[in-house]
Amino acid sequence: MTNTLTSPTLAALLDRLFRQADAATSPAIASISREERERLMHSKTEYLNFYSLLKDLWLPVSRGTGVLLYMLARSSNARNIVEFGTSFGISTLHLAAALRDNGGGRLISSEFELSKVAQARKHLGEGGLADLVEIREGDALQTLATDLPASIDLLLLDGAKALYSDVLMLVEKHLRPGALIIADNADYSPDYLAQIRAPGSGYLSLPFGDDVEVSMWLG
Repeated sequence: MTNTLTSPTLAALLDRLFRQADAATSPAIASISREERERLMHSKTEYLNFYSLLKDLWLPVSRGTGVLLYMLARSSNARNIVEFGTSFGISTLHLAAALRDNGGGRLISSEFELSKVAQARKHLGEGGLADLVEIREGDALQTLATDLPASIDLLLLDGAKALYSDVLMLVEKHLRPGALIIADNADYSPDYLAQIRAPGSGYLSLPFGDDVEVSMWLG
């Protein structure tokens, strides 16, 4: 079975990118108190300003979560994937690798920080996966509101945590029965967790690891 994720080119690229992510610092965010960071993390009105302060930080999924994304996309034979929060493209690379090994498909990702979009596109080019990915620049509440595939197999939520429920509502009508939703750092979005775990919500959901929520749309 083909495994693009462990190919020498992509494995070396991801190892380099994870090391760069670990080394990144942000003087802007360091100047803000922990209490203020927590408040901004949960704000539905100040998220653009807050994440602008984080533009130097990579905010990637963990190495383990990256592998999980690849495995879930492969095992579900995903062909249409939506990602909220491209950042520098580490999670995007994992998902696009799964699409390649599934025989092709389309990954629509959204990122409002233009400097991150440029780097993510560069990394996708280096990984030989750019042809599978469309990165939409701007606020996901606008970029993911239209022109989505009729049937979506997998949704990754890894942008502004306060918007997880809002983005899910934009995408939900396109989810195929059995579609998977993976929310990284879901503990920062209690409203989302309450929504997706509620009886009768249409979802089957459970926490995975320390801070990932894996859910299935029952349709």
